[in-house]
Amino acid sequence: MRKIISPKSGSVALMAALVALLSSASSGAKPPMHGGRGPAPVELGLAGTFVILSESGISATAGSGIVGDIGVSSIAAIAVTGCGLIMDASGEFSTSPLVFGNVCAADYAGPTRLVMTTAVGDMVAAYNDAAGRKSPNATELGAGNISGLTVGPGLYKWAGAVRVNNGASVTLSGAPTDVWIFQVGECLAVGNGARVILKGGAQAKNVFWQVGSQTTLGTAASFRGIILGGTAIVLKTGAVLTGRALAQTAVTLDASEVIEPKN
Repeated sequence: MRKIISPKSGSVALMAALVALLSSASSGAKPPMHGGRGPAPVELGLAGTFVILSESGISATAGSGIVGDIGVSSIAAIAVTGCGLIMDASGEFSTSPLVFGNVCAADYAGPTRLVMTTAVGDMVAAYNDAAGRKSPNATELGAGNISGLTVGPGLYKWAGAVRVNNGASVTLSGAPTDVWIFQVGECLAVGNGARVILKGGAQAKNVFWQVGSQTTLGTAASFRGIILGGTAIVLKTGAVLTGRALAQTAVTLDASEVIEPKN
């Protein structure tokens, strides 16, 4: 398990950057142009500055590691459990031995409340955007079992649940600018030891999993992409998510890791 040594520096600069991004968003700034195959990427807004974002709580056990900033809203910091939060003197954010980044909550001082309210609003908007995309490249691919498949860039839709079996893998093959959007109507279940593999330069930041119900990453699973969860996102022991966990209810880590994708 990755050892998280200390929170990153530049916390005041971080808050200034978030406020600047908020100002940019409110002025009508547009997302970057999409030059690859597949659908246009989902615009995350301020939600994209967090590696974990939750509306009802974040819990982590010893041995967990989080690389990137995390936040909760509209609930208070008391909903972040197991992280051993240490409040900064500014009152605008906390740090944690488990988080290589900063922790923000709706009850913190300064601009944080507005930042968190906007971030959660952007998260819900991103979820609705992904869920509302039309004309999928395929529907009900693998009858919901995508184990062993190699999937090119595109939009894929399932009315029900999707799974990757224990020990199996699914490969996303494409270029660095290609985009995948997966519309999962119900649960996403990634089995123990299962893997999402990126091939040909594909990047986790360009993979969007819109999941109507709970997402579960099994023991020692290795997953890639941005999860836009309609309910909870659960990482079991040893699971590693390279991407973002953006949940409309809770995010739970059991000695597992969430690592911010490269920009």
